Amino acid sequence: MAGKAQRITIFPLSGAVLYPGLQLPLHIFEPRYRAMVSDSLARDRRIGMVQPQRPEEGAPLFAIGCLGRIDDVEALEDGRFNIVLGGEKRFRIVGELDVSTPFRQVEAELIEEPAGEHLAPVERAGFEREARRFADALGYGVDWESVSRLDDVSLINGVSQVVPFDNAAKQALLEAPDVAARCELLVQLMQFFRRRGDDDDSETMQ
Repeated sequence: MAGKAQRITIFPLSGAVLYPGLQLPLHIFEPRYRAMVSDSLARDRRIGMVQPQRPEEGAPLFAIGCLGRIDDVEALEDGRFNIVLGGEKRFRIVGELDVSTPFRQVEAELIEEPAGEHLAPVERAGFEREARRFADALGYGVDWESVSRLDDVSLINGVSQVVPFDNAAKQALLEAPDVAARCELLVQLMQFFRRRGDDDDSETMQ
């Protein structure tokens, strides 16, 4: 469900996705994005994270991003910033605005997330099983006891935000309509990338 359209200042950054309830640390150094942070701090502290469709200046944007609030900020002496964005709501871009600011702005509708989301026990177990295989294949050390204590939404969204997939896969996860659909896609992607890694290893050994 989408809400009323509103103006959102955006930070287009390939490979960076944010989810409601999670945090994203960012180092801001380009002059236009330093201006973006200063403007945001003077207004409502909100910035929308969204991926560009191509890694080039002024590239079209993917339709779905996430609005974040600057929860923490460190202003450095040379004008750079270290900030932490706290995810609030996903948004769907209606159109890009013609602005005079050095940073881009869009008209977007906030997406209301389904209430009380959770996974079926078999879905949760299947995800954790595949996540262990994926982590083992990549040589990651994971505190699985802590993972088991996370609620379903925090777990699935948290993994979706940090997993080392390509930009298109990360975007597909962000655009999934609910946590169950995101979980299913995440399992499929982990299986695909793990098997592709196995194939690469086999070719190297030949």
